[in-house]
Amino acid sequence: MPAAVPPHKEAPDDPGAGARVEMCRLAIGGDPRFEVSTLEVERGGPSYTADTLREIHEKAPGDDLTFIVGGDMAHSFPTWHQPAEVVRLARLGVAEREGAVREDIAARVAEVPGADGRVTFFDLPRVDVSSSLIRRRVAEGRPIRFLVPDAVADYIAARGLYRSAVGIPER
Repeated sequence: MPAAVPPHKEAPDDPGAGARVEMCRLAIGGDPRFEVSTLEVERGGPSYTADTLREIHEKAPGDDLTFIVGGDMAHSFPTWHQPAEVVRLARLGVAEREGAVREDIAARVAEVPGADGRVTFFDLPRVDVSSSLIRRRVAEGRPIRFLVPDAVADYIAARGLYRSAVGIPER
């Protein structure tokens, strides 16, 4: 589900919601187990998770939801817009990433009222691939093959996306 306007990221080189929707469609490659939702894009404005989860619950009140985030985003969870509402509406599923240790993440998330028992850490090999990494590699002229599906890499290359280093954090 691509965001209409990501409220936590400033991305001057953003190709727009339409391009991000298309890259999501290309990423799933027609696999029937996945579906791209345009709910946030259609709603427009800043894409706050609490608002999206409320809307999903209105449409499917009996569904048990898990909102999956990387460890870096989970660490910042207490600063999100209405984090208590997020954990009221969905479990928080966390995939660990570089620079975010499970114990630190758990302690930070525990600051959110109602989060106790609502967080699950996935026991899987850590994959340190993020959208920031992809944009930075493209801006530096480095390959992204095997980091994104080939169809997505081809789309980015064909349209010259993310070539500007503007908005890409230094490492």
